[in-house]
Amino acid sequence: MKIAFVINQTHKETARFTTTLLALKAHQMGHEVYYIGLADFYYESAYIAAHVRKVMPDQMLTSADRFMEVLRETEKTKVSLEEMDVVWLRFDPVLDMVSRPWAGASALQFASFLKAKGVLVINDPDSLGRASNKLYLEEFDESIRPKTIVTRNYADVVRFFEQQNSLIILKPLKGSGGKNVFLINKDNQQNLKQTVEAIARDGYVIGQEYLPEAARGDIRFFLLNGEPILINGKYAAVHRVQQGDEIRSNVHQGAKTQGAVISAELLGMVDKIKDKLIQDGMYFVGLDVVGNRIMEINVFSPGALCQAEEILKEDFSGFIINKLEEKLAFSKKLSLK
Repeated sequence: MKIAFVINQTHKETARFTTTLLALKAHQMGHEVYYIGLADFYYESAYIAAHVRKVMPDQMLTSADRFMEVLRETEKTKVSLEEMDVVWLRFDPVLDMVSRPWAGASALQFASFLKAKGVLVINDPDSLGRASNKLYLEEFDESIRPKTIVTRNYADVVRFFEQQNSLIILKPLKGSGGKNVFLINKDNQQNLKQTVEAIARDGYVIGQEYLPEAARGDIRFFLLNGEPILINGKYAAVHRVQQGDEIRSNVHQGAKTQGAVISAELLGMVDKIKDKLIQDGMYFVGLDVVGNRIMEINVFSPGALCQAEEILKEDFSGFIINKLEEKLAFSKKLSLK
């Protein structure tokens, strides 16, 4: 299998990224692995290629650190993307929103062309265009999501703040990694106006009700083709616990990970969203769950799979690549009919 991972930029990838874990596992299982940066695509007269870095199976790499070293040392070569079996979109559009605002949208366009030519592209590029910010969650059953407003108007936020008993979360509509996430309450409400203005400089502001369970962190829960990833009775998930006075549960913001208790209520929420995820072609996603609400559906590059494997001692990445092999085989069988 030839599998290409579309990432922001190679030099920004690390050995602890979920993309690295998946790419290394695919390599170890005998597949050809290619990395494509957002600025590496090439198009000419309906021919789609890219300047890629490739890691061949015969290089026999065993560690994520060595994998990244080899990848960075590899010279780029131009290859036809129409020859790829799988193109996996694993970039974060927010990282390039300021310095390269064209990058993510262009990548989705090229990926849509590839999809039309019969290449298996995950997650579905046409749906990703619609799911590129947190409004995507609003397309799902309201019983599984928090009360939310989206606005750039300060008076709207004030009204919502009062409706929610002076306790809300504010963050950018298009954001990731816990950047510019604020808890506003009675003690700091004097900062509300400047907080709204600061977030609104880069776009729309999203306000959400604050759930008391958030004080104990959140659960990152992985789904594959709408279903929980389950091995030996263990779900691919971690409980992320923020440290000190930090309100964000993102790992790279200092949160610690531990085993997660997966309740019947959480699985019930998955049942309410899985059909739409499958319909939208959201093959691999990460849910951020607090209490009885899904706070976010991460569809581009959900992370923390490394931590899930380390804590639970299960080969979730191998499971995912195996299922991808099956999906590819099924897709090829359908195309022959």
